[in-house]
Amino acid sequence: MIETERLSLRPLQLSDVDAFVDLHADPRVNRFVGTYTRQQAWDRLAVIERQWAERGHGLCAVELRSSGELIGRSGLQYWEQFDEVELGWTFRAEHWGHGYATEAAGACLDWGFATLEEDYFTALIRPGNEPSVRVAERLGFSPRRQDTVKGNPVTVYALDRSTGPSDRHDPAE
Repeated sequence: MIETERLSLRPLQLSDVDAFVDLHADPRVNRFVGTYTRQQAWDRLAVIERQWAERGHGLCAVELRSSGELIGRSGLQYWEQFDEVELGWTFRAEHWGHGYATEAAGACLDWGFATLEEDYFTALIRPGNEPSVRVAERLGFSPRRQDTVKGNPVTVYALDRSTGPSDRHDPAE
């Protein structure tokens, strides 16, 4: 669906259940996003598939173009409790530090602004998740408010359409 220089992004689907569980099994990864049993992952992926069908966007599997390896997830997720669309990213720890999160999330952001009629996108980041703060800032997001998601405090970062993806920093930074 979306290709960048190094990555291919496609909608997550039920057949990704084992990779989804495995992605979230690493304590370095799940520290901020939690773990999933196979059933929880199945249920979550069913919600993601439904969002793609009903809203035309959702979370994507992120794969290396060179090998097809699924290295993470990124995409646009609608939060009914806020009536907002969040840009999210989660990657395997062994792939941190290579710019993949910024590259994938930036591509999803560009696609979102080009395809959807949202005035802004958010990024919900838990306290202490400094790598995600850096990704959000590279993409041009800034803190908008404090909130709570699933009982956890988050800082809600946002990027307005008027600021736009053209004002973002280079993902290779």
